[in-house]
Formats: sequence, structure tokens, C-alpha cells
Amino acid sequence: KPVVIVDNIAYVSGHGPLKPDGSLYVGRVGDQVDQAAGYAAARQTGLAILATLRSHLGSLDRVQRVVKLLGMVNCTADFHQHPAVINGCSELLAAVFGPERGIGARSAVGMGSLPGNISVEIEGIFEIL
Repeated sequence: KPVVIVDNIAYVSGHGPLKPDGSLYVGRVGDQVDQAAGYAAARQTGLAILATLRSHLGSLDRVQRVVKLLGMVNCTADFHQHPAVINGCSELLAAVFGPERGIGARSAVGMGSLPGNISVEIEGIFEIL
């Protein structure tokens, strides 16, 4: 399921960087794409997460705060800027919900690969009304 709601918490499953045309940002950061492309992929993933939340909740107004994000970066072993890549999503959520509600706890980690060679995958936990 893309979203599971328990009490006032929405658990959003891992999302990839789906573009409006249905394609995905792909490529290993540090090899096939650069850090800026990874950041763009993370931002696009944030937009996909917002679309899923709006679809399941009816409105983003029901989101009270971002509780936690887990960002996974498809990257080379010598790439160490995982947080800078996942900032693409984090900064988007902070802009949408504001600094008090849009910034939660976060982890940003590197992966040897991700499904379909996508550049990032991000999951989240949100407090809702």
C-alpha cells in the first residue's frame, strides 16, 4: 500500500522520482549522474509523496507535521553527500508546510542499488488530523 494510516499517523511507503510524463530519474549518483541531479530526483520524489498524501487524505491541509523521512540514495561507494541529495525532498516539504511543521527527523543513507536504477527512494511518516 502506498499509505497506511494508524490513528493520527500516515506511513508513506518508499516513493521514487516519478516525473509528470511517467518517466523516472535514474542513474547512480557519483557515477551516472551528479549530486545536483540527485537533488532534483529527491525533490521530484517529494512531489510524488505529496501527491500520494493528497490523494489518500483529500487535502494536504490534514498534514500536521512531517515526523520522519528515510532517504535512500543510489550511489557509488565513494559518494558521501547523501544528506545534500535528500535535501531536495526535505527543503520542498519545509517550503510546503513551513519550518515548524515541515521539518522532522531524517535519515539519509547510500545504497548500492535501488529498484529500476532510480536515483533516490524516500519514505515518510506524517502526523495527520
